[in-house]
Amino acid sequence: MMHLPPRYDEPLPAAFFPASAPLPFSRTDFGPDFRWGASAAAYQTEGAWQHQGKGPSIWDDFTRRKGVIRRNEHGRVAADFYNRYETDLDLASSMGLTDFRFSAAWSRVLPEGTGAVNRRGLDFYDRLVDACLERDLRPMLTLYHWDLPSALQAKGGWTNRSIVGWFSEYAQLMARRLGDRVPHWAVINEPMVFVGAGHLLGIHAPGRRHLGAFLAAAHHATLAQAEGGRALRALLPDAAEIGTTFSCSYLTPHRPGNGSDEAATRRADAVLNRFFVEPTLGLGYPTAELPALRWLLERYQKPGDEQRMAFNFDFWGIQNYTREVVKFSPWLPLQWAALVPAKQRGVPYTDMGWEVYPESIYQMLKQYGAYPNAPKLLITESGSAFPDAATDGRVHDTARRAYLQAAVGQVLRAKREGVDVGGYFAWSLTDNFEWAEGYGPRFGLIHVDYETQERILKDSGRWYKKFLRGAVLESNAALAAQAGTVQPR
Repeated sequence: MMHLPPRYDEPLPAAFFPASAPLPFSRTDFGPDFRWGASAAAYQTEGAWQHQGKGPSIWDDFTRRKGVIRRNEHGRVAADFYNRYETDLDLASSMGLTDFRFSAAWSRVLPEGTGAVNRRGLDFYDRLVDACLERDLRPMLTLYHWDLPSALQAKGGWTNRSIVGWFSEYAQLMARRLGDRVPHWAVINEPMVFVGAGHLLGIHAPGRRHLGAFLAAAHHATLAQAEGGRALRALLPDAAEIGTTFSCSYLTPHRPGNGSDEAATRRADAVLNRFFVEPTLGLGYPTAELPALRWLLERYQKPGDEQRMAFNFDFWGIQNYTREVVKFSPWLPLQWAALVPAKQRGVPYTDMGWEVYPESIYQMLKQYGAYPNAPKLLITESGSAFPDAATDGRVHDTARRAYLQAAVGQVLRAKREGVDVGGYFAWSLTDNFEWAEGYGPRFGLIHVDYETQERILKDSGRWYKKFLRGAVLESNAALAAQAGTVQPR
């Protein structure tokens, strides 16, 4: 089993420097309108969990359970972004970023999820948007990044069809308050993750493990995704670009050429990569690969839903971190497929256990870009978690820097082959609370000392800054040298 070296002055695996990288390249190769950003999420960074009228969310509730989060950590303070956003935005601006993607906490502006508005919560997002604009950072606001108000969960949350209306009300509130200044909106963040991990696997909030809950939540999230888009467009017909985001993984069979593994890979692709995308195009759910899904969903679908699920988004946010290797499994009904962990395959992997495979970004851009009538694509999340240590005011995160360089190269590769991709947003701007993994994995371009809340721009962030100022990557060997190591023979 091969893991990443504990010391970054040791050689990094060749997976960090794929031969497919389109070198040499620089920022100018992407064109003048390409957007360069970083992303964040409310619960993972804001803290201030009971501040100025904010209501509780399902993640506030979930993290109170013993044993569901590593070291029983929580996001009550997190990176204290609520109080330190100006410092973080100054660092983002200093890197030369053009855009900043963040989410709003639904329960900060609507403590009960619907009804009475918390004006102080809205005022915070007013200040945040204005602070972005003052620094020439275009704000992209994600309406929902997994932190459902507890009051709505008490009514069934995503398993209650009424959530489609609740979400539309929330979207309208945000559009009316911020639509004059926010040019880019993402409706929902990664529906398959919060629906699957939260309602089927039980490892994320609200911690349910029930196939019926998963299917109900999935269908209602699909409806809300489109309804939220319609709510924004009705109020912002000309001024805003409206999109949504999808998690995805490049999938390959465990045994290429084996019929069972090949079929399992197609079924896994229908669930992980196609389930929420194809309904937006009016194609319905991908039930051809999963016939059982058709009759299971019939319990929750109503006449006209297939039309209501469709919406003409201006962009799709593609959020990719790795590839997955799939094998047939008789123990997992419906999908009949299992993912083979990177740790069992003898490949380099990150602190999340994800394989280091930058080419997965290219493959997913090609897959989504191949849909007829696909909108523009943006990489709205891309990153890697590796162990960091601050030494004498510096964080030498060689592995993350190498991964970032390789990922950007794979985006250019897709763009040069005709994929309409218009931006790259690194995950994440700062280190943050990483859901069930707590504060262990660090994805940030900016290091956060959670004891002191001190910020340090990591070497990966310093490289991003140099790249955005015009630095050129000349070859794989040069890329390896910039990572502070040599490419293994």
